[in-house]
Amino acid sequence: MKLISWNVNGIRAVYKKGLVEWIAKESPDILCLQETKASFEQFPCELLELAGYQIFHSSADKKGYSGVATFSREKILDTKNFEKELYDCEGRVLIHELKNFFLVNCYFPNGSRDHKRVPFKMIFCEEMLKKINSLNKVKPVIITGDFNIAHKEIDLANPKSNNKTTGFLPIEREWMDHFISQGWVDIYRILNPEKAGAFTWWSPMPGVRDRNIGWRLDYFFVSPTLVKKIKRVDILSEVRGSDHCPILLEL
Repeated sequence: MKLISWNVNGIRAVYKKGLVEWIAKESPDILCLQETKASFEQFPCELLELAGYQIFHSSADKKGYSGVATFSREKILDTKNFEKELYDCEGRVLIHELKNFFLVNCYFPNGSRDHKRVPFKMIFCEEMLKKINSLNKVKPVIITGDFNIAHKEIDLANPKSNNKTTGFLPIEREWMDHFISQGWVDIYRILNPEKAGAFTWWSPMPGVRDRNIGWRLDYFFVSPTLVKKIKRVDILSEVRGSDHCPILLEL
């Protein structure tokens, strides 16, 4: 089973840059998208008609903001939102139950440049941890998406100059430590412990991506019992179309 997660920074924008062709080429069994920035009615018709895929979505009340969507060829037994209006009105979470595991497609809040949304972000992080810990008591969990946090210095190009930037604040990194201490496995880092330059987001400023001045903000975390099922994990950094690149997990 091949899972791909991608913050597309606008599903309509990335559609115009060849999304349908890329999906056909990669042929994921499940595709999790974040920051779709569209209501379901605004999704391009060609995407809605992709052969073999069920489509699930959670869109924000605010137009052109946030949103997550999942395209699945695997049988989904049940799908829920976070079931808290505070987060569901921003279209941040889809929780899918499959036969052998739960899959959580999640777009974590950005703390904003002036840090005004950092408190909201940290509450969301704690609530999400409680949610997946609860799910994990039923069956294993895969949680994927844009966490908007670079965990360690190895996870961004310029850690020293960004320790007061949201996404790399001590409070955010400490939460990630706490998250991992609960048993959740950052499968890419476990399998690539020393790999530097492994980034998933780059500033849109000219030349930044070509010079790989980036951050690793997108993750697959898995329950410990799933680690032995992992066949491959990768960062598809060559794929353009968004300021993020896709990440891949094969079970």
